[in-house]
Amino acid sequence: MFDIFLQIDTAKSAIEKTGGFQSVGGTIIQGGWLMVPLGLLFVVALFFFFERFLLLQKFGKIEDNFMNIIRDNIVSGNITAARSLAKNTPNPVARMIDKGIQRIGKPIEAIEKSMENVGVLEMYKMEKNLNILNVIVRIAPLFGFLGTIIGMLSLFDSINKSSDFSTNVLAGGIYVKMITSATGLIIGIVTYLGYSMLQTKIRKIENKMEAASAEFIDILQEPTR
Repeated sequence: MFDIFLQIDTAKSAIEKTGGFQSVGGTIIQGGWLMVPLGLLFVVALFFFFERFLLLQKFGKIEDNFMNIIRDNIVSGNITAARSLAKNTPNPVARMIDKGIQRIGKPIEAIEKSMENVGVLEMYKMEKNLNILNVIVRIAPLFGFLGTIIGMLSLFDSINKSSDFSTNVLAGGIYVKMITSATGLIIGIVTYLGYSMLQTKIRKIENKMEAASAEFIDILQEPTR
């Protein structure tokens, strides 16, 4: 038992000697060349997250009384005003309603189909580039593990060729080689959280589109004033 505690203390000392508690920059350098693609993956993930986030923030904004105004204009026969409002409101709900207004006079089924087609296109716009984040979620940890494996192979090869072996060398070497694994996992987790947040925003906008579509069809079936 005493030997186990002694080995733990030795490992801790080795970690401290290899810079276990030094700056982030030094730790990144210790991770080796695979930290470069990991860093690039993180930059790409940040870029596409904020690009999608800002777009979805814009798409998600719609006035609470938008559909009420559309209803009043359509029921009163003022189709031009309804079309103008929908056309000048820059979000998926308004674009879908605008398509429905353009098809007024056609069978309900045809109107629903046209609006559904617009909805599909809007969903494509919102989900564009999300696959990139999904790929980064999967490959960032793999890059990290690859770096660790390569590092461990190099470490054991050095130990095999060296006559001066100690637990300090082994513990310090393992610490350094695990840096890429930890980095890859952190990037994967952070990217996954961002990806999930964007998916949630898209689902909320999709629900608004479905609700607006159903309400618009109901409006068309109301008697005109």
